[in-house]
Amino acid sequence: MSQGNRILVVDDEERIRRLLRMYLEKEGYSIEEAEDGETALRKALQEDFDLIVLDLMLPGIDGVEVCTRLRQQKATPVLMLTAKGEEVNRVQGFEVGADDYVVKPFSPREVIFRIKAILRRSSATAFLSKDLNTSNNIVFPHLVIEHDAHRVTAGGQEVNLTPKEYELLHYLASSPDKVFSREELLKDVWNYDFFGDLRTVDTHVKRLREKLNRVSAEAASMITTVWGVGYKLEAAK
Repeated sequence: MSQGNRILVVDDEERIRRLLRMYLEKEGYSIEEAEDGETALRKALQEDFDLIVLDLMLPGIDGVEVCTRLRQQKATPVLMLTAKGEEVNRVQGFEVGADDYVVKPFSPREVIFRIKAILRRSSATAFLSKDLNTSNNIVFPHLVIEHDAHRVTAGGQEVNLTPKEYELLHYLASSPDKVFSREELLKDVWNYDFFGDLRTVDTHVKRLREKLNRVSAEAASMITTVWGVGYKLEAAK
C-alpha cells in the first residue's frame, strides 16, 4: 500500500524527524525532511509529495503559515503535529486546510494509522480515468461533482478542494437531504472508529463552505447545519 508514497517530514527537532523516518521507512515510505518552515514550503512547492507531516511550531514561518501558502497552489494532504495545549492553533491548522492532526507526545503507531487513513482516502478519490461516465456525476443547479475527474464546479467555476474536503462533499452530496451526525462523518469519511475529534468535522465543513462561497453563495448554502445532530446537503437550495 505504501509503495511509491513520498512523505515530507517537517519538524525542528531532529530526534522527532529521526523517529518518524525510522518508523515510516519500515512501512515502505520514501522520506524527505525539513527543519524549518521556509525549507518545508520550498520543498513542498517544488516537489510532489503524497503527504506532508507538518509541525505547528517551527522557526521562521510556522506550520499554519506553511499550510496557508501551500494551499494557494497545491492540495497535498497535510498531517499536523501539535503540542498539548495548542488547541487554538490546531483549529487554525484545520481552517487553512490541514487534513488531520496528532498531539505530541505521540505514538508512532498512531501517526502511521492516520497517515494510512489519509492516503487511503486520497488515493480513493484520485481517479485516473479520463472517460467521464455521466452516471458518476452528481448534478445540482448550483453544484456539479464529476466523480471520475475528481472535479467540483460551483456556479460554473471550478473549486480547488483538498482530498478530504472533496471526500466530505461527495459523501454528503451522494445522499442529499439526509442528516449525518458528526460521529457518522468521522467514521465514514475519516475512517475513525476511535482517535477522532468531532471538531475535525466542524472545521472541515467550515472550510468547505468558505471555498464554495467564494464562487457561489447558493452552493455554499446547500451544506446545512442541523443543530444538535450534524450536517446535510440540501438538494433544494
